[in-house]
Amino acid sequence: MPAIRKLLASLAAAVVVTTGFTALTTGTPAQAVVPAEAAVPSTIPFTITNNSGRGEQVYIYNLGTELSSGRQGWADAGGTFHAWPGGGNPPTPAPDASIAGPAQGQSMTIRLPKFSGRVYFSYGQKLDFRLATGGLVQPAVQNPSDPNSNILFNWSEYTLNDSGLWINSTQVDMFSAPYAVGVKLPNGTTKTTGHLKPGGYNGFFNSLRSQPGGWAGLIRTRSDGTVLRALAPGHGVASGALPAGVMNDYIDRVWAKYANSPLTVTPFTNQPNVKYVGRVSGNVMNFTNTSGAVVTSFQKPDADSIFGCYKLLDAPNDQVRGPISRTLCAGFNRSTLLTNPNQPDASAADFYKDSVTNHYARKIHEQMVDGKAYAFAFDDVGAHESLVHDGDPREAFLTLDPFS
Repeated sequence: MPAIRKLLASLAAAVVVTTGFTALTTGTPAQAVVPAEAAVPSTIPFTITNNSGRGEQVYIYNLGTELSSGRQGWADAGGTFHAWPGGGNPPTPAPDASIAGPAQGQSMTIRLPKFSGRVYFSYGQKLDFRLATGGLVQPAVQNPSDPNSNILFNWSEYTLNDSGLWINSTQVDMFSAPYAVGVKLPNGTTKTTGHLKPGGYNGFFNSLRSQPGGWAGLIRTRSDGTVLRALAPGHGVASGALPAGVMNDYIDRVWAKYANSPLTVTPFTNQPNVKYVGRVSGNVMNFTNTSGAVVTSFQKPDADSIFGCYKLLDAPNDQVRGPISRTLCAGFNRSTLLTNPNQPDASAADFYKDSVTNHYARKIHEQMVDGKAYAFAFDDVGAHESLVHDGDPREAFLTLDPFS
């Protein structure tokens, strides 16, 4: 699966995380290409606080692409970049890039360089990274034979460049070990996102277990009883953990509705006069511009295309198909396409009201303190994503939150 690219309102291109042939498929925070108001230093402090309540050793990894050179590699605790050596086929073990993390109740500070990548953290065991001829092979949690499948871990995605820092908490691939991210502004205040409500971690899993329709199949548990993660529904469909037809009823109703009435998409908040109108003809939804010319068409999607925002809902980084597709993807996942013929619907009060919806995403958002999450690839449509940004970051944070 190609890496998913996410677009913010600025339509800036996301920088793709280094991947190998079994890598997870998610995007990094998109960045606005604007002049920096202040010189962003080559590294900034990154403070990791362990409030998890767990006693295992924590391991930290800072992996990604060095923006100045385009090389893939890792950064050590001081922020120094190390390029990956060449890989092989089959993939060869990567150098140990782990940093010993803080114990429960303690904090430590490392340095983030100008990178686009991921900060991984694992509990009790180091992650197993390999190098293929095409680059780093990252953990693929949907694959039970992946060497990391029985390790409790998670990651944040970030980009630090001359225009500032973008850092998120992500559940695009899985919901697992809880954490939050933040950034300190020049005036000393902080912006943060990703914290669960009290009891939110167990609340999410308990709610998913009780959801009819096979959604409990997304949960992965270790043989010792440790709950490791819930797979995102796209991975659940691909692995057989979630029925492939789980969205069919909603898809059929959407297709029937717009065979008889128009669906209007206004994809850019800053360009309200740019509109596209969709109408269904047979198995195809055709979109026309204001002149009536067909600009793009979509085959009737399946659940995998909807959950992954790819395949039949592919979203290239262009000015027409990509913006329409991301709007459709958000509407299908949030089940707003039947209730509002004018998309995107940006009001969270309208989301997930249909009985057929992305219940995984619904339940994650319900448990977030600020209601924000990256529960699917284009959860940033309408600014509902768990992302913080500042153009002049002084320090960034990652907090390992309690499980109970």
